[in-house]
Amino acid sequence: MEEKTNGFTHIDKNGKACMVDVSQKSDTDRFARASGMIFASKEVIDAIASGTVQKGDALAAAKIAGIMAAKKTSDLIPLCHPLLLSKISVDFTLCPEQGAIRCECSVKLSGKTGAEMEALTGVSVALLTIYDMCKAIDKTMEISEIHLEEKSGGKSGLYKREET
Repeated sequence: MEEKTNGFTHIDKNGKACMVDVSQKSDTDRFARASGMIFASKEVIDAIASGTVQKGDALAAAKIAGIMAAKKTSDLIPLCHPLLLSKISVDFTLCPEQGAIRCECSVKLSGKTGAEMEALTGVSVALLTIYDMCKAIDKTMEISEIHLEEKSGGKSGLYKREET
């Protein structure tokens, strides 16, 4: 099972980074949802809303990028386990009154370890893709507020972020 050193599961008894052994864990249904924001000028928000971004449909590209990123999380984050994800969704909400676009990524699977990192990676790459698609309009865009909204399954059970 998990070997913890000083409370850290990714450090072995010699103080070296290691991947956690999850082989003895049971498969459980797992879910994770993360969100984040990209703050941009009115010009960017209007171009996305009207479909006039010069590079093409920014939200369609960002949705595909977010899904692909969630699937490839273990290739990007060294100690993450590769997961067989059963569902990934990436959704956007235009928030013109805030000068922002909100992204939400949800991930589902049945497995031995959770999908929080996959949901967070999906949001991050989706928002980076919006930046890439719109940087010719506004290089001052800012990505922030990326966090886990909720997760379920596994030993730690349900987590829901409290409103702040």
